[in-house]
Amino acid sequence: MGHLPKHGSATVETNASPEQVWTLLTDVTRAGEWSHETQGGEWLDGATAASPGVRFRGRNRNGRTKWSRICEVQAADAPTLISWRTVPTRLYPDSTRWTYELAPTDTGCRITQRFEVLKISAFFDWLFYAMIPAHRDRTEALTADLVRLGEVAATQVATPTV
Repeated sequence: MGHLPKHGSATVETNASPEQVWTLLTDVTRAGEWSHETQGGEWLDGATAASPGVRFRGRNRNGRTKWSRICEVQAADAPTLISWRTVPTRLYPDSTRWTYELAPTDTGCRITQRFEVLKISAFFDWLFYAMIPAHRDRTEALTADLVRLGEVAATQVATPTV
């Protein structure tokens, strides 16, 4: 039996501005508009925007497998960087950090997405490998997500960053 990759990344360029991408990317309720796996989410504990320490619940689906995770924002530097991690629980004792970096270009911005598995047991590594074959190589799916993120963001009015 194989093992899941413990890190990966994807990068695309889009015509959307960093502010447009930031506005869409940091609205967890809209993640289902561009993600192949995340169906959406909701802010927890009265939060309404991304800032360090804020939590949200993301709802995911891959094939017939569905799950939700509580995530905690680790960094939010508008409009260039957001990072969060999945919070380990009894049911899901693993944790992965997701980071998005936005860099302006002459025609829009470059979006880079990275993931890093921070914690996973051998059992859960095997279980996720067996149950979610699409996680064995995520490069193509994550790249397609970033393309969709840029396309949807390009149609949005950016929220000014402070």
